[in-house]
Amino acid sequence: MKDTKIEVIEKALDKALLHTLIEMSRDWAAEKSCYGYRENSQIDIEGNRIFVVQENDHIVGYLFGHVEEAKNANSIMKDGTAYFEIEELYILPQYRCMGLGKLLFQHVEKIVSNEVKYIMLSTATKNWKAILHFYIEELGMEFWSARLYKRVGAE
Repeated sequence: MKDTKIEVIEKALDKALLHTLIEMSRDWAAEKSCYGYRENSQIDIEGNRIFVVQENDHIVGYLFGHVEEAKNANSIMKDGTAYFEIEELYILPQYRCMGLGKLLFQHVEKIVSNEVKYIMLSTATKNWKAILHFYIEELGMEFWSARLYKRVGAE
């Protein structure tokens, strides 16, 4: 039986990593699990801090985001408060439900907690029950707002 080494690390963006992240985002887009999700381009990824979860040096998931300052979020934080905005968190389908997303998130939380007061994210997932379970029940995030829609007109 092969030894499996799982690790979470922050990586600098280079051509190989950029290619991997774009390929993974292409797979994510093909899943059609999020409203409006499209594969990333270099512009979508540049300027973000990138964290990956690896199995034996093979990337099986990623999280990227950046530090922002709060504006008009007064119901939860004062203007000017630093927070880490997660742009994307993705785990390959065959590695889901193994705790790797949680491991990745918690690693990032530990790293950025010295720089920011909050972590924030938005989601356009079609499986909102699973996302709310993951982020609220497993990771201890709090619900802030929701944007709902109902199609009522002809196309």
